[in-house]
Amino acid sequence: MAKKKAFVLRINPETLQAVEKWAADEFRSINGQLEWIIDKALLSAGRSKENVKSKNKQNE
Repeated sequence: MAKKKAFVLRINPETLQAVEKWAADEFRSINGQLEWIIDKALLSAGRSKENVKSKNKQNE
């Protein structure tokens, strides 16, 4: 399992409340939900390691 790095996140209460509700609806922790959102955004933007690997395979 990859080592995880902790950091402080400042977020407005309304946004946090929405993430808490979303996480609960999907049976995830808030931290897990935020990781999922970030991973999905990175994939969508073509900035994740998975996108780099798939682009390299296509160029071979």
